[in-house]
Amino acid sequence: MKDSEKQANKSNADAHISKRPHQANEDDYDLSLPGKMEELRGRALGNLRVRVVIPKDREFKRVAAGELEATEAVEKPESNAERVWYYTKRFLLGVPIPTAMAENERISKFKALALLSSDAISSVAFATEAILINLAAAGSGNLGITLPISLVILFLLLVVATSYRQTIPAYPNGGGSYTVARENLGVLPGLVAAAALMIDYVLNVAVCIAAGVHNIISFFPSLNSYIVPMAIALIVIMMILNLRGLRESGTIFAFPTYFFIVSALLLIIVGLIKAYLFRHQPIIGAFTPAVQSIEPLTIIIVLRAFSTGCTAMTGVEAISNATPVFREPQTRNAAITLTWMACILGVLFLGITLLAMTYGIQANAASNPTVVAQIAMHVYEGPWAFLVPLFLLAVLGILTLSAETSFAGFPRLTALLAQDRFLPTQFSFRGDRLAFSVGIVVLAACACLLILGFGGNTDALINLFAVGVFIAFTLSQAGMVVHWWHLRGQQRGWQRSIIINGVGACTTAIVTLVVATMKFLDGAWIVVLLIPILVVTFVGIRRHYLRFERESTIDLPIHPRDIHHRLIVPIDKLNRASVQSLAYARSVSPHVTAVHIVMDTDKASTLREDWQRWQKRLGDEEETHLLIIDSPYRSLIRPLLAYIDTIHERHPQDTVSIVLPEFVVAHWWQHFLHNQTALRLKAALLFRPGIVVINLPQHLS
Repeated sequence: MKDSEKQANKSNADAHISKRPHQANEDDYDLSLPGKMEELRGRALGNLRVRVVIPKDREFKRVAAGELEATEAVEKPESNAERVWYYTKRFLLGVPIPTAMAENERISKFKALALLSSDAISSVAFATEAILINLAAAGSGNLGITLPISLVILFLLLVVATSYRQTIPAYPNGGGSYTVARENLGVLPGLVAAAALMIDYVLNVAVCIAAGVHNIISFFPSLNSYIVPMAIALIVIMMILNLRGLRESGTIFAFPTYFFIVSALLLIIVGLIKAYLFRHQPIIGAFTPAVQSIEPLTIIIVLRAFSTGCTAMTGVEAISNATPVFREPQTRNAAITLTWMACILGVLFLGITLLAMTYGIQANAASNPTVVAQIAMHVYEGPWAFLVPLFLLAVLGILTLSAETSFAGFPRLTALLAQDRFLPTQFSFRGDRLAFSVGIVVLAACACLLILGFGGNTDALINLFAVGVFIAFTLSQAGMVVHWWHLRGQQRGWQRSIIINGVGACTTAIVTLVVATMKFLDGAWIVVLLIPILVVTFVGIRRHYLRFERESTIDLPIHPRDIHHRLIVPIDKLNRASVQSLAYARSVSPHVTAVHIVMDTDKASTLREDWQRWQKRLGDEEETHLLIIDSPYRSLIRPLLAYIDTIHERHPQDTVSIVLPEFVVAHWWQHFLHNQTALRLKAALLFRPGIVVINLPQHLS
C-alpha cells in the first residue's frame, strides 16, 4: 500500500473516531486525579520528554469511588472585594472549622457553667434591687419584707431546678421547653413556649448589657450620656466572639464568670463577718435616710415586688436546652452543671439580699449608684476602697457575659424551629466556625433595637422580663407530667418524677399569672401581645414550606427521551455572541427560532441581509429560522413575552427553552452603560411556569 493511501486511511479512521459519542468514565468526574501530561519537544529530531502538570492548589480530594471532598482551597477568593471580606472574616472569626471536627467543639462542665449559667448567676446583680424599688412605694420601714420575698424566690428556684433535672435525661437532645411542650402537649403549646423563650432571650441580652453599663457608670458618672453606644458596642463584641464558635467563646468567657463568683463570695463573706461579728448589726438594719410611703403596704405591692424579683430565675432552663453541647456523658454532665448553677445562684442571691438588709441599702429609681455598688462601698471602706472598682468590674463582666446564655440558647432554639420549618431554613445553617450564625446575628440586632428603643433604661426593660420565661417553665413542666404519664409502668420511679414536675408546673403557673398581672400595665402587655404574633408567624412560615414542597414541580417529563425541545433565541444583531448562542441551541434541538424585535427598521433590514448571507454560507447544515416581530409602540420585552406565551400554548407537549446571550462587563460601573435587557427578560420569565431559561454569558475582559 502506498504511503499516501495509508495516510488517507489513517485520516479517515481519525475522523471516524472523532465522530463517535464520547463514553463517560470516572476520570471525567474525578477532579482529584493528578494533573495532565504534557509532551515537550526539543529542537533536535526525536528529542521528546513528558511531564506531569500537578495543580498548584488541590481543590478536591478523592474520598471514595464517585465521591469527592472539597478542600479549603475552594474557599479562596478570586476578586479583590472577595479577598477583603475573606481575610477580614478570618481575622474576626478565625479559621473555618470542618464539619468532621464538630465533636471537638463540645464543652466541659467548667466552660458550660460559664456559658450557660451566666444569665442566672448575673441576675443577683439586679434582682434584689428590683424588689427594693417596688417596695419603696410603701416607705423605707417596709423594705425588710425583701428578705422573706427572697426566700420564696429561693424556694421557687429549688422547685424549678429539680424539675429541670428531670428534663435533662428525658430529652438528652436538648430543645428544652419547645421540644418538651411540642412532643407532649402539641404543636401550638410548643410554639408558644418557643416564642416566649425567644422574647426572653432577646430581653436578657438587652437587660443584662444595660445593667452592666449602669454599674460602670455608678463609678464613672461622667459616662452617663454614653449608655446606649457603650451597650451596643458590647453587644457587637459579644456577637463577634460567639461567631467564633462555642468552645472558643467558652474559653474567653470563663474568666469573667468565675471572677465574679469569687468577687461576690468574698464581698458576702467579708460583709457578713464585718456586720455580724464586729459591728453586731441586726439582720434588718435601719434604712436611712428614711423615705415616706406614698401608698400603704398592700398585697399588690408585695406581689409586684415578688414578680420583679423573679428575674433571678431567668436562665435556669438554659442548661437543659443545650444538653447536646456537653461532652460525654452528656446528661450526667448537664445535670451536675445545673446543680452547681442552682447552688451558686441561691448562695449569691441570699447573700446579696442579707447584705442589703443589714446595711440598710436603698435603691433609687435612677439606679445610680446601684444596690450592689452601694453594698461594695459599705463593705470595702477605708484602705480597702480600691476593691470597689474591681468588684464593679466583675459585675460588668458577669452582666455582659450573662448575655452569653442567650447567644448559646437563642441560635440553637431557632435552628430547631427552622428544622421543623417554622422559621426560614437559614437559621439551621452553621457558619465557618460551626455556630448558627444567622441566629446569633438576629439576636444581636434585636437586642440593639431594644437598647435604642428604651434608651438603655434597665427599669423599663426589666418590666418586660420574666413573663416569657415563666410561660416556658410552665409549659415545659406540664409537658414533662404528660411525658411521665405516658411512661407509667415502663420506667421505675415515674411516680416520683411526675410529682416533682407536677409541683413545678403548678408553682410556675401561679407565678406566671402573678408576674403577667402585676407587670401587665408596666410593659408586660408587649410580651403578651408578641407571643401570639410570633406563633402566627411560625404557622405561616410552615404553611409556605409545605405548599412549596407540594408545588415545587414543573411540567417536565421525568425520562430524558420524553423531553422534546423547542428553543427561542432573542437576538439584536447577528454578531459573534448571537451566532454562538444559535450554535448552542442547535446542538440541543433542531427546532430553533431566532427572534428579533424591531425597534429600528434600518437595523431590521441589516439583520435580514446578514442572516441570508450567513444561511448561504452554512448551506443545508443549518435550518434555523429567523422571525422578525415589528413593535410599533417601541416595546421590547412585552412582544417577546407574548410570542413565547403563544409558542408555549401551541406546543404544550414541547419544552420551550429561551437561550439568552448576555454580556458580563468587567467593572461594576460599566453596568450603567448597558440597558440590561437580558436581566429584565430573565426576571419576567421567572414568573412564567414551564419556561426554561438558558443563560450564555459573554465575559468582557
